[in-house]
Amino acid sequence: MTNAPQVDRVLVADDDKSIRESLVRALSLEGYAVTSASDGAKALEMIQAERPDVVVLDLMMPVIDGITVCRVLRAEKNRVPVLMLTARTETSDRVMGLDAGADDYLPKPFALEELLARLRALLRRNRPLEDSTENDTLSLDTLRIDVAARRVFRGEIELEMSKTEFDLLELLVRNSGIVLDHSMIYDRIWGYDFGPESKNLAVYIGYIRRKVDIEGEKRLIHTVRGVGYTARISQS
Repeated sequence: MTNAPQVDRVLVADDDKSIRESLVRALSLEGYAVTSASDGAKALEMIQAERPDVVVLDLMMPVIDGITVCRVLRAEKNRVPVLMLTARTETSDRVMGLDAGADDYLPKPFALEELLARLRALLRRNRPLEDSTENDTLSLDTLRIDVAARRVFRGEIELEMSKTEFDLLELLVRNSGIVLDHSMIYDRIWGYDFGPESKNLAVYIGYIRRKVDIEGEKRLIHTVRGVGYTARISQS
């Protein structure tokens, strides 16, 4: 008897009824098991009770907004992937969502095809690789990454990392000394290229630098202007 294929569970949290119902309908037709919430408080309750595989979360909601929902989840060490929806166009608002712990963001109005692509990318990243080595440990100078446990240390200090930060740092350290261009990083981490105007990658590189390149240690994360980023031990 063969096991039935796993159905990915999606929670859609948006106070706009038309958007919420449209997404529930569209995602259900794509084969997802979909539930929905109309405010942030209900979303938190459902995440705890149903443990979805991915959350589509509106930035502005009543009772508890999307930013607070993200902060609560990450404070509780809940690493469920979050795709943040926002009607705001300012970079600062999008950065706020990422800073709170969202894994990706999508401005409204959006194309359904793009939302589906981003969900697929988040779900792929959240699945363990079948060929991963249980005791895989990466190191660069005093930085150590326990891949299986998804823990990062600089010297004796453990660094708290979001899922996207961890994945990006792992990619850089696995390829230490090699310059990875923007398109390659976007494809490996997000599953698609945001385009030359996107600040998404730069924002996450900034987060990683603030955590990894701590005072008293050699700088490890470097920008190669016009090309991309690399992890290597600074000679200065």
